[in-house]
Amino acid sequence: MNCKNCNTEINSKFCPDCGQPTSLKRVDGHYIIHEIEHILHFERGILYTIRELITNPGQNIRNYLSENRSRLVKPVIFIIVTSLIYTLISHFFHIEEELINFEVSGKSAIGSILKWMQGNYGYASILAGIFIAIWLKVFFKKYKYNFYELLIMLCFVQGISMLIFAVFALLEGVSHFKLLSFAGILGVIYMTWAMGNFFEERKFGNYAKAFIASFLGTITFYIIIFAIGISIDIITEH
Repeated sequence: MNCKNCNTEINSKFCPDCGQPTSLKRVDGHYIIHEIEHILHFERGILYTIRELITNPGQNIRNYLSENRSRLVKPVIFIIVTSLIYTLISHFFHIEEELINFEVSGKSAIGSILKWMQGNYGYASILAGIFIAIWLKVFFKKYKYNFYELLIMLCFVQGISMLIFAVFALLEGVSHFKLLSFAGILGVIYMTWAMGNFFEERKFGNYAKAFIASFLGTITFYIIIFAIGISIDIITEH
């Protein structure tokens, strides 16, 4: 028989080219339980990824880029899932405005953009990561990482930052104490440490440059957002 995925001839239980099994197991209760166990597995999966990114982010991300990409959750999936977790918690407890709170009068493009960012802080952070990656490329040029590798690193780092916000948002929602400001401080500390750790953990200057790159990237993102919104408002008014 031929592989249903790549059409290679098969004489065993798996395709020799792509690894596709000759017959897929039927989707049933056991399959669902197995998939959940796979996601939550401590030796690979999201819990393993969280643990490794908290304890030793630099080494684990470098390993993902150059050696083994099977143990950590895919970085884009990781940042999307963690941002979704934070967004759901913040919406549930109605605490979105504590991190970003813009007062824009009237109906305008800039107002609509800022309102979306206010309600979707996690996804706005993902977009800001693009500009942080650009500044990291400027400050850490000698390490020879390309823009996309830096973006992958930021997906992991920002994912943990989103989980920090999610935990504090949950605690604030339950206790009714204002805690998100502490999450902001802890998130910045973690991102600075993780990015510096990624490049070279024993160089103090790397942590300073990581903090500056993060700050400049965020500022650049907001400048561009305001420029786009204002430009749209000017064009539509005429």
